[in-house]
Amino acid sequence: MSTLQRSAVEPCRSEETTPVRLNGDALESTAPEYLREFKAKLTADRLVPAALTVESCFEADCSLSTQEEAERIREHIRVASFLGTGTLTVSFDEVTNEGKVRPALAACAERARREGVSLELDGPLALEP
Repeated sequence: MSTLQRSAVEPCRSEETTPVRLNGDALESTAPEYLREFKAKLTADRLVPAALTVESCFEADCSLSTQEEAERIREHIRVASFLGTGTLTVSFDEVTNEGKVRPALAACAERARREGVSLELDGPLALEP
């Protein structure tokens, strides 16, 4: 750990919190007001959002459909950042047109990087590092 990192991170007393994985599809809303209340309830219950998951679908060979799905993923990147989760896992089963999906997911990965969220793909497609 570098000197800069050591000055930003310091040990503290053990906290009795439980890390949890959140299902993004089960959230009632992605509006900031809802997310603030949701995060406050997690904190009150001594739960720490460690990861967020979302199911995705890239089965249509349609640019508009792919972009709509990418926009939904970007919205969940914003949610992950807002809630303080370190990872967003996007699960999907099938990719009909990799040529359309790969650039959309690469753009999502870049957005996640800028937001401080690690984007993980759980499906038949992987992004180059």
